Amino acid sequence: MADVLLAGGGTAGHVNPLLATAALLRARGHTVAALGTEQGLEADLVPRADVPLLTIPRVPLPRRLSGDLARLPLNLQRAVRESARAIDASGADVVVGFGGYVSAPAYMAARRRRIPWVVHEANARPGFANRWGARGAAGVAVTFPGTPLPGATLTGLPLRPDIRRLADALADGGGHAVRADARARLGWPADAPTLLVTGGSLGAASLNAATAGAVGALVERGIHVLHLTGRGKSQEAEAVREALDPAVRGRYLVQEYAHDMATAFAAADAVVCRAGAATVSEISALGIPAVYVPLPHGNGEQALNARPAVDAGAAVLVADADLTPDVLHEHAQRLVLDADARAAAVAATASIGIRDGAERLVAMIEGAVG
Repeated sequence: MADVLLAGGGTAGHVNPLLATAALLRARGHTVAALGTEQGLEADLVPRADVPLLTIPRVPLPRRLSGDLARLPLNLQRAVRESARAIDASGADVVVGFGGYVSAPAYMAARRRRIPWVVHEANARPGFANRWGARGAAGVAVTFPGTPLPGATLTGLPLRPDIRRLADALADGGGHAVRADARARLGWPADAPTLLVTGGSLGAASLNAATAGAVGALVERGIHVLHLTGRGKSQEAEAVREALDPAVRGRYLVQEYAHDMATAFAAADAVVCRAGAATVSEISALGIPAVYVPLPHGNGEQALNARPAVDAGAAVLVADADLTPDVLHEHAQRLVLDADARAAAVAATASIGIRDGAERLVAMIEGAVG
């Protein structure tokens, strides 16, 4: 059995696959610790999962001339030194990085300590840390085909345990009962045609506005809409709901946030959402057709994340600026109400959905240790 140090943090996109990998490593008898910072989401989620957390200073990579850029060499040197101490303290036989601020110094420290490291890249467009770490890595795992890293192996994303259990249940023929139960929890009939709209925990203004404009026509057609607006952003949606005819008002459910996303996904015939790596991976593994609306800013990675699903026919891609109520209504009613279109999209997910991402990554880690 091996001692494994998992490095990653800052966002849920880094922390959730780290924790999914940690759970499987432990189940196989390995000892696991995590490397992160005191400021990132890992400071809360990792200890809550009962995984020991070792911390290093956060080393942002400045994108413009600033004092941070001048201090970068010393800050990075300190972070590498602290990462090496974490390797020693954990007795790590291998380091596994999930990208972000923590991974670059972790890879450098692994090289300094002459132990192998493994890279996992969540996005179709890799960040700096993993581009550097892929050179000399004992294994490079990627979530999406075509990710430009040397020596990459397609593993998919390690799924959160509740999503993995749901994906297995849906794939094993229990879909009807699972979906009926999820809709019952929402107060809807077992056969309610259901659309899920979510912009993530922070919400998305464009998705909220388009949904508010389209929901009247959607519920009149019999579609039940679960709208997750983001924290503090439900006011407009609640007003729209109150203005609906009482006969159909119950078909529109507004929540700021879903603490149980597995139930939300299980209820859905289709999803309208952003295209973060975890979102695309989970929806594809669950076999749900999607309308992806990538973030309009950043480096374009979300559109690239969605591309395999779109090319397979499992999803459609709509630019943020093009998402109007009419566009949302058109795609939603087709994927939810058109049985042939929905069946074709569901079938297409089989070619891209990966349920066993954690198993594939753990096999790579075990191979790196030897």
